[in-house]
Amino acid sequence: VCASWKKGDFWGTSHQGGYSHDAVVYALQKCGIRHIDTAKRYGCELLLQKAIKESDVKREDLWITTKLWHSDYGYENTKQACLDSCKRLGVQYLGICRSIGVSNFLINHLEQLKEDCKITPHVNQVEYHPFQRPQELVDYCRSRNIVFEGYCPLAKGEALTHPIIIQLAKKYGKTPAQICIRWSIQNGIVTIPKSTKIERIRENCEVFDFILAEDDVAIINGMHEGRHVSWDPSCIV
Repeated sequence: VCASWKKGDFWGTSHQGGYSHDAVVYALQKCGIRHIDTAKRYGCELLLQKAIKESDVKREDLWITTKLWHSDYGYENTKQACLDSCKRLGVQYLGICRSIGVSNFLINHLEQLKEDCKITPHVNQVEYHPFQRPQELVDYCRSRNIVFEGYCPLAKGEALTHPIIIQLAKKYGKTPAQICIRWSIQNGIVTIPKSTKIERIRENCEVFDFILAEDDVAIINGMHEGRHVSWDPSCIV
């Protein structure tokens, strides 16, 4: 399960690492998560319907994001795919789509989209972690009021064993994962960590009781090397 952060805000799911019903319910009930991020191809929309109902969180208090797969492209196909996702999730809307976004769009893709469409995407979901900090893309999105949403904030665990991250974790009395998530948040990124383990979800939530010094944020910024650890070519709905 993955979650994106402002405090008490965001959680998602993935096609990798399995699905945990208990973890989703825990995130919604105990951690105050209110944004669920999923996709048709993850295969868990129907399972999420059950978890959402069990959590007793009202639909109007949730922001639910799902994504289309390539086979759903095209006007009629897209409409039907959205309706099908709503049915699987057990919800009436997503406005039917109230906000439309994209995933893994670079500047040239967004420029082309501007030429082809009247609607500016509300969000661009892109890989973001200490080894992959596409600041030019972040700045571009902000200049057009596109929310930059970062997935894989722990670099699929690769960042957790880096000496700089370990050193900062000791300095702040936090875990390496909490350092990475806090760094991403302080860079103004809507951040989506992922876990199916309740103890990790709790850990990922506990990042609002400390602030990284500007010098330490800069140190992590300097770890950028353009390394990708994931690439999810879905389109967000």
